[in-house]
Amino acid sequence: MAAKFINKLHNQRVLIIGGSTGIGFAVAEGALEHGADVIISSSRQAKVDNAVSRLKKHLETANLPLRQVSGQTCDLSNPDTMEESIKSLLEFATESGKIDHVVYTAGDAIELRRLDTVSAEDVPKVGMVRVTGAIMMAKHLPKYVNESSRSSFSITGGTMSWRPSPGWSVLTSLGVESLARGLAIDLKPIRVNCAVPGAIHTELFNTIPEERIEAALESMRRDTITHTVGTPEEMAEVYLYFMKSTFATGTTVTADGGRMVGDSKDANITI
Repeated sequence: MAAKFINKLHNQRVLIIGGSTGIGFAVAEGALEHGADVIISSSRQAKVDNAVSRLKKHLETANLPLRQVSGQTCDLSNPDTMEESIKSLLEFATESGKIDHVVYTAGDAIELRRLDTVSAEDVPKVGMVRVTGAIMMAKHLPKYVNESSRSSFSITGGTMSWRPSPGWSVLTSLGVESLARGLAIDLKPIRVNCAVPGAIHTELFNTIPEERIEAALESMRRDTITHTVGTPEEMAEVYLYFMKSTFATGTTVTADGGRMVGDSKDANITI
């Protein structure tokens, strides 16, 4: 009897925007392990080349069957060239056939704008890569993705939209989860879902001064029930679920260690 679960992505083609590092790279590894061919993109060619090399090495060291791994740059930072960059990436990704799944993990550099200092012209710039880029990607998907409920488009939100910290008012206006619900209607039969990560320990932590990293991690641990900070591999499971479950669309899945139901206090209550 043939396997029913581990081969669900076999011979499918997965495009990952933001796939050179962090969560996106872990999704690429997971898709390869499930038998998919993978195309990744990032803003810089050096990052793309390095990630492609690492993914091929992963296949080799894990004794996995060879799969197609490729990548191309896609700079989403300039709104004037964003749409053309996306179209160029999609043309590259479909040179050998249409795509089955698109995973969008690209995001903006976090720049908190205090409510008392924000101007009207600042607001459209907030979340430009994460939201505007996802919309522009969605606009072109029907031409490049197999139009079937087996296909999917996964975008990325964040727990701050639901449980913001002080100073996050402007950034929490992004509405990525509601965007997924709207796109699920507009792109059907292609399925659209939103992954919501909590604190995930990625290469972004390298920007924190070494003497402050442990304090930052401990603060994030205290904000969860599991008292842990997530790994990219743990978060990648959410995107793999979206790809594999052909009955999931218009929904949101959160992996945050319980942050949204915790309250940063020890829950040792005696009754």
